Amino acid sequence: MAEDLLERDQFLRALDEALLRTAAGHGQLVLVRGEAGIGKTALVERFIERRPPGTCVLWGACEALFTPRPLGPLYDIAEQARSALRELLAGEANRAALFAAVLDLLTHSPAPTIVVLEDIHWADEATLDLIKFLARRIHRTTALLIGTYRDEELGLGQGRDHPLRLVLGDLPTRGVTRLHVPSLSEAAVATLAQQSNRSADELYRATGGNPYFLQEVLHSETPGVPLSVSDAVLAQVARRSPEAQRLLELVAVVPHRIEWWLAEAVGRAEQGGDRGAEQATALEECLAAGILHLEDDAVGYRHELARQAVERALATTRRRALHAAVLHALIARGAEQAPLARLVHHAVQADEREVALRFAPAAAKRASAQGAHREAAAYYATALRYADFADTEQRAELLDGLSHEFYLTGQIEDAVAPCEAALAIWRALNRSEKVGHNLRRLSRLSWFLGKNAEAARHGMEAVERLETLPPGHELAMAYANLSHLRMLESDAAQTLLWGNRAIALAERLRDIETLSYALNNIGSAELGVGDESGREKLERSLALALEHGYEEHAGRAYANLAEELTKRRDYIQAEGFLRDGIAYCAERDLGAWRHCLRGQQARARLGQGDWIGAEEDAGAILSIPWASGTNRGPALLVLSYVRLRRGDPGAEALLDEERALALATGVLERIAPMAAARAEWRWLQGDLKQCAAEARVGFQLALRHSYPWYLGELAIWMWRAGVLCEIPVRTPAPFAVQMAGDWRGAAARWERMGCPYEQALALADGDEPAQRAALSILAGLGATPAAEVVRRRLRAAGARGLPRGPRPATRDNPHGLTPRQLEILLLLAEGLHNAQIADRLSTTPKTVDHHVSAVLAKLEVRSRTEAVRVAYEVGLVSQTPRQSPAAHANVGG
Repeated sequence: MAEDLLERDQFLRALDEALLRTAAGHGQLVLVRGEAGIGKTALVERFIERRPPGTCVLWGACEALFTPRPLGPLYDIAEQARSALRELLAGEANRAALFAAVLDLLTHSPAPTIVVLEDIHWADEATLDLIKFLARRIHRTTALLIGTYRDEELGLGQGRDHPLRLVLGDLPTRGVTRLHVPSLSEAAVATLAQQSNRSADELYRATGGNPYFLQEVLHSETPGVPLSVSDAVLAQVARRSPEAQRLLELVAVVPHRIEWWLAEAVGRAEQGGDRGAEQATALEECLAAGILHLEDDAVGYRHELARQAVERALATTRRRALHAAVLHALIARGAEQAPLARLVHHAVQADEREVALRFAPAAAKRASAQGAHREAAAYYATALRYADFADTEQRAELLDGLSHEFYLTGQIEDAVAPCEAALAIWRALNRSEKVGHNLRRLSRLSWFLGKNAEAARHGMEAVERLETLPPGHELAMAYANLSHLRMLESDAAQTLLWGNRAIALAERLRDIETLSYALNNIGSAELGVGDESGREKLERSLALALEHGYEEHAGRAYANLAEELTKRRDYIQAEGFLRDGIAYCAERDLGAWRHCLRGQQARARLGQGDWIGAEEDAGAILSIPWASGTNRGPALLVLSYVRLRRGDPGAEALLDEERALALATGVLERIAPMAAARAEWRWLQGDLKQCAAEARVGFQLALRHSYPWYLGELAIWMWRAGVLCEIPVRTPAPFAVQMAGDWRGAAARWERMGCPYEQALALADGDEPAQRAALSILAGLGATPAAEVVRRRLRAAGARGLPRGPRPATRDNPHGLTPRQLEILLLLAEGLHNAQIADRLSTTPKTVDHHVSAVLAKLEVRSRTEAVRVAYEVGLVSQTPRQSPAAHANVGG
């Protein structure tokens, strides 16, 4: 309907400009969003029609399958590109190899390439990660990547935590253009109404300016305006011949499109005999009516909404029969030639339980191999729906698989129940090796949930059970797990004891996985107590994991290296592991370790004075609904540090929540940082007695474990509170030098390490010039409470001419709002609700909730209305409210 492509010139110009930048060597990502039927595909098709000669076009589409096919669009693209991708997809190549092949294809293309990914709201996890992967690198290619999606889908089905919403909120700003395609204006609808002799008001009321709805209504032969688009579609279907109606029903049960050979096979099976001529005639009839379209020997509806309307209208028995017919035609041709996702989809829709049970586990394993762990979990869950047809052992294997996929993605709470159910089955079958395996996993899950005593109990039981069997991989891993638990509890001696047992057995068995795991634990423990040889072990652990594809252990090695280096303020070295580790885990959906790394990045940014970045990182973790307490706690700590150091309201509540989480674990690595933060908070309030009391909670524990950096963080507050006379042995130099009275030396060390806040606190103990320097640093950071401490000292010493309040650079925003928080405040002033703000900013409502709470706290108000009023009063928002873009939603280009 090219002649009806109205009010889209501005979007075509935006796409043309993106292609020009791409041709100049600066690849682009364009996201085209809008409601179903708004004309996203028509817009992209028209843009491609206008492309310069020689431009390559690759088009892939996501399908509305029961469970998305992992990397479905990539299979489409591989067929068109005729590249090495096809061979990689046909084999068992992992996600990293596939992504690298796509990037290589786009980087070395001799001409600009347009890659279209259609309907990414239905994309599987691996495809979404491919989008993130390419978005971070697209500027280095000559490719224009266009993704289309329905924005209303982001609030349906999976709720406000739709995976695509999380991806959109995490995309870079460079090289990314977002286009929101609105409905047609009343004027455009009036033009169409006049051409077709319809009532403009009635037509606009019925369609809301949606181009597809308009098309269906205008093509309807029914007098007046149908009550719904579904009525218009079904009326068209009803006017077709019986053979055409059967074809339309068949095509309706196959998302996206159906291969013509498959349509013919189903026709023969349903009607008997050779019905090729009748079906060909029926196809011509449907093509002429504009309902279907033919492309590369496959047929599909012109619009997904029409397909869905016909599918929904089918009687249950008819729909199941069609799905069954498609399923068995695919199997008859060769199940190995059909995508497993399609086989599972049709088996489920046909309620063919044994067939679903046959293919779903294989689909899960393939999805997992491609790094699509959420889809893998969905396939395991599908198989378990039909577990009545499975034997007991197979059911336990399915439960194991489901638990493992939940674990990898960081959905720890969801992983527990299937793990426990599998464990019960293996116990009943007296399968000791499997029992040991599940106990070890349950130990890991318990630790993530903060149940350390349970973790230790399960871990020890796993060892005891497996030691009754000949030594093997599971026993070696169980030893490594105990070493891991002891490392997490800062028990270096026991970490080495169990870790060396694991290594000895691993070397005997040539077990690379266990070797990597155990080296990780021992290296972390050694580095924690100041033994530099630990870093070599950690880096060897990472190298082994990367070389042999042990993703879980690679993620853990990145996390532990970054944590240990961040803890000792070696930010330059930590930065590389943070960058590479976050990218590695994001591209493989290793949620637990990605969140851990993001938390360490927040801590590194906090230490380097980037409090806005630290706040954003911590807020991102806290907005994830399935983030475990293990990752939530450090994020709470960073956020509380930012608030207490800036003097923002809300710090106390965060500190209390983190204290409860930390004390419940009983481990040094959680209690020491929490106690240090609370001690600093009390010191800033001038309460030295409580400062000492808070620090003492972690100080005694740190003394017993001899972890230098934890010891130093707590000792300095005991010293500042006036209750520490002797410097503890092995206290790190910056703290020890400060407590020895050498404030100059301490400040110089902190400066070299890139820690401006600690540098300022050291200078605050010096003479008047040093204190004035401290005041300048603290003012620049926005550290109001600490700056006030220094001012009081200077005033007490008779200093004059002290600067008051924030420096000129910060006067425009006296409340310390971050850029994102100020942006949200402006949207609140427009009268938008959280869901609307989330939609505008392509983030989650949970994240917006967090930012709104922070805005209210910083403005010291209780409601959104009060926040907007204060914003106007202090000039953060103009006295003339900006008009909401929603007011222009129907204005064409």
